[in-house]
Amino acid sequence: MVASNLVLLGNAGDVGHMVLEQLRAQDVPVRVMVRRDDDRAAALRGLGAEVVVGDLTRPETVAAALQGVGRMYFAMPVSPDHLLAATVTATVAREHGQLDALVGMSQMTVSQMTATSTGESHQQRLHWLAEQVLNWSGLPVVHIRPTSFLDNPLFTVLAARSIRENGTIALPFGTGRTSPVAVADVARVVATVLRDPAPHIGHVYELTGPRSVGMDEVAEEFARALGCPVSYTDVPLDRWHTEVLAKAGLPPHTEQHIVTMARLHRENRYDRATDDVEHVTGEPARSVEAFVSARKDFYLG
Repeated sequence: MVASNLVLLGNAGDVGHMVLEQLRAQDVPVRVMVRRDDDRAAALRGLGAEVVVGDLTRPETVAAALQGVGRMYFAMPVSPDHLLAATVTATVAREHGQLDALVGMSQMTVSQMTATSTGESHQQRLHWLAEQVLNWSGLPVVHIRPTSFLDNPLFTVLAARSIRENGTIALPFGTGRTSPVAVADVARVVATVLRDPAPHIGHVYELTGPRSVGMDEVAEEFARALGCPVSYTDVPLDRWHTEVLAKAGLPPHTEQHIVTMARLHRENRYDRATDDVEHVTGEPARSVEAFVSARKDFYLG
């Protein structure tokens, strides 16, 4: 392996897994950090990855994982440890690493935040602070800021349930507009940057779907994709929180993040659209209709 080409994926969640597949398809060597050496780790090896056990909040394991690595993808699930992990990664990479790119997964809401804004979720604040730390580190950073994911349960599991029950998408977004982006499109951007990072260093990529639409238009795209009537039902935020989200059994940090995302949608904070997916990869982001069409059996059961 050529050390400068070796990519470390600090997380192999939905985006990271697709990044791994794309990089290995082009024979880019990839090392993946996992918390446990289990069946999931074995599956990653089956895709051609080198797997190491580690924890982004533990400096000694990050240092070991960075040995010989030239490029790193930093990402975590929603977690109160996000800022700690970013700080550990940055400090260890400065001291022990030889990175020519550190690609950090952030959130697009960061672009609307300030040092003192308070309307966002705890998780969004951690992303804002983590970006500051990575910038201060002096490392060759690229920030990836996706908007809400089309693959999010809000647009998949919950939407499928209500569509089957009564032909509606029931969410508390009011008249707010949104432009959700597919995980696959975000992964294409990340993989493109990791394959050839030099042109991207110092850039911030804000990733959305192709256009910003109201929820009635989202329902129309679902209807066209599924070939059946689908309408949008606005649910009061408090009722949705109590009757739907609170019953999901999520950790308090995650629950607070999701209900805040819903409120920000309602406040029209997700009315945003960019062409950064196409700018970086040469192909436009997929629409809601295209995303749903590819999963018709999932939505209709």
